[in-house]
Amino acid sequence: MILGKRGDGKSSSCNTIFGEKLFTVISSPSSTSDACEVETRIVNGKKLKVIDTPGFFDPDLSDDKLKQAIEKSVTPFRVDVFIIVLRVRLCTVQEADIIEKVVVMFGEDVLKSTVVLFTHGDQLDDEQTIEDFVEKNSVLKDFVEKCGGRCHVLDNKYWNQQKEGYRSNSVQAEKLLNTIEKMVGENKGECSTIDMSQNEEEEQNLLPGSRPRSTTSRNAAEILRPFTGAIRRIIDCIVRFFLCNRGS
Repeated sequence: MILGKRGDGKSSSCNTIFGEKLFTVISSPSSTSDACEVETRIVNGKKLKVIDTPGFFDPDLSDDKLKQAIEKSVTPFRVDVFIIVLRVRLCTVQEADIIEKVVVMFGEDVLKSTVVLFTHGDQLDDEQTIEDFVEKNSVLKDFVEKCGGRCHVLDNKYWNQQKEGYRSNSVQAEKLLNTIEKMVGENKGECSTIDMSQNEEEEQNLLPGSRPRSTTSRNAAEILRPFTGAIRRIIDCIVRFFLCNRGS
């Protein structure tokens, strides 16, 4: 699942990863989308499903509707990886405060399934890598370290023609997919299909006259409960993170 601020290249990055134009790229300020897009393709011999979420800070999309759209996309699919898209630029004091809160509220288990993807790689200095860029900013460095040091970079406009070298989308996309594959293997599929309505169902079972679920169902709910909370924290924290960058 890819999450990011509107205009930072989230949907374009999805297209770059797949190597074809599948996701809608909204370039007009008057255009908007309130639904997730899901595409599945075989990439490097492996099945890859990508969920592109609505952009944050869309003036025509309320925070509640955004959260609903993300929750709907989480429910029917297995989510192994969360990719947070950030643009290559200086980190402001405001961003620093929010990133710190995101790290605190995410929890270590959630960050084990997170990759930071920077866009607009052309903004890097000559010979500068994304690791060099992150290293110079203590806030970004700390955030990336919390995510296991997993950070990558794309440039969806200028790096498409290069087939070799660092400033090549094909090279960087392959590195990103290798990181994802390694991370999923290490996590052993801990982030699996989760029913976001689980809490509501449990509350319903407490009502007079309601039939309790079987022991097996209750045991399953106990196992999944930590992951349900983690997903909700992801949605809440991502929204808070990008809300503080509204208009920046």
